Amino acid sequence: MIPAPRFWWRAHAGLAANLLQPVAAVWGWKAASRMAETPQMRADVPVICVGNFVVGGAGKTPTALALAAMIRRLGFSPGFLTRGYGGAIRAAYRVDAWRDNAALVGDEPLLLAEAAPVVVAPHRPDGVPLLLEAGADCIIMDDGFQNPSLAKDFSLVVVDGGAGIGNGRVMPAGPLRAPLASQMPRADAVLVIGEGEAGNAVADAARAAGKPILRGRLEAEGGPAGEGERRVLAFSGIGRPEKFHASLQEAGFEVAAIEAFPDHHPYGEADAERLLARAEAEGLALVTTAKDAVRLKGHGGSRERLAERARVLRVRLVFKDEPMLEGLIRAAIGRKRAG
Repeated sequence: MIPAPRFWWRAHAGLAANLLQPVAAVWGWKAASRMAETPQMRADVPVICVGNFVVGGAGKTPTALALAAMIRRLGFSPGFLTRGYGGAIRAAYRVDAWRDNAALVGDEPLLLAEAAPVVVAPHRPDGVPLLLEAGADCIIMDDGFQNPSLAKDFSLVVVDGGAGIGNGRVMPAGPLRAPLASQMPRADAVLVIGEGEAGNAVADAARAAGKPILRGRLEAEGGPAGEGERRVLAFSGIGRPEKFHASLQEAGFEVAAIEAFPDHHPYGEADAERLLARAEAEGLALVTTAKDAVRLKGHGGSRERLAERARVLRVRLVFKDEPMLEGLIRAAIGRKRAG
C-alpha cells in the first residue's frame, strides 16, 4: 500500500492539493452519490457500524473490540463483519483464527476473531447469513461507513484526535473519503480518540450538526519486562506509527530506533532479516503492534523468527463517556428489536 501523501495532513492546502482539487470534486460527488443509495439489505439483527471519515487508521479496530465487550455486557452475542482489507478472500468467509493467516483474510479480522466470530465479506450483505449461523444476534461492522449495501442501525464514526480530517479535502487532494458535509448527517455519534486541536475541530463540527460527541483514549497493556526490553527497535506498518511510538513511551519503553512501513505492509523475508540484523547489531529489543504481529505469522523462515522475537504491544480503548455510549447502543438495539 502506498503511504498517504504528507500534504493530506497539513492544516492548510498547498499547491498539490489545489492541483488535485478538480479530480477530488469528481471523486467526492461520486462518493456522496453512492452513500445516498438505498441499502440492498436490512439484516434481521442490529448492525452497528464503526467507521471513519478519512482514509487510514483512526482506531476502528480497538473501538470495535471495546464495543463487542460492551454489547456482550448488555446480554447479546456480537459478531464482526469486515471487508478483510489486504487479504485474498473474494467471497463471504468465516475466519478461523488458528488456521487462517493475514495473506488470506487480512490482519484486522485475525485480531477481531480473538473476541467474537468474524466473517470477511467484500460484499457485506453476503456475510450476514454466516454470522447468524455463528450465533451472532448483533453485528459490528468494522469499516463500511461509506458503503451503502447493508443498512446500519447505528454508525459510530471514529476520529483520531491528533490528525482529525487533515486538510479537509477529499481524495486525492486530501484524506476524506467523501465530503464531510455528505458524511456527517449519516453519523449517529462521533468518537474522538486522543487529544489534539485537529480532533477538537471535528468535534466542534459534529456538535454543530447535533451529533453526540464521545471521547476515548488508547491505553497500552504492559511494559518492559526488564532492562533488556527497555531500549527497543519499534517497527510497524500502520496508518499513523507515531501513535504506536507514543504508546510505547507511555508504557515505559525507550524508542531507540524506528522502522516504519506502509499501512498493512506484507512483510517479506528481506524485511524480517534486516530487522533481526539491525536489532542484533544495535543491541535493541524488537517491539511491534498486534496487527503487524499477525502479518508475520504462518510463513516460516525469518518472518516466523521475527514474530517469535518481537514483543507485541497491545492497546485497549478506554471510553471517557462509556455510560453515554452504552445508552446510545442500547437504544439503537431496542429500536431494531421493536421495529
